[in-house]
Amino acid sequence: MHKIEDIKIWHMAIDLSTEIYRIVANFPNDERFGLSSQIKRSAVSIASNIAEGAGRNSDNEFNHFLGVAVGSSYELLTQILIAAKLGLIEKNDAEDIYIRLTQIQKMIYGFQRKLTKNKNN
Repeated sequence: MHKIEDIKIWHMAIDLSTEIYRIVANFPNDERFGLSSQIKRSAVSIASNIAEGAGRNSDNEFNHFLGVAVGSSYELLTQILIAAKLGLIEKNDAEDIYIRLTQIQKMIYGFQRKLTKNKNN
């Protein structure tokens, strides 16, 4: 098991989720159960899967959940791009989210390599 409070990408994913909630609060009411709901679920899923993996019994299990978190980050990226094309998100907000997601993805990939390396040693 890993101490979740020590995992920087978990904190970053939580910060991103709260920012996402702030941004989608400005969506029209007719998007409440559509795209905004999907966006919020994807954002929360990133941090949640990192947390679930950290609480598992092995690095292999953790690695699996990190992979799920990356998948959720790609879902979120897709949904943000759609929202931007629909004019629901300002261009600079979409660009900021893209940069933050890319950083989180790179850090997760690095963490996965570290877990795999530790397993092989």
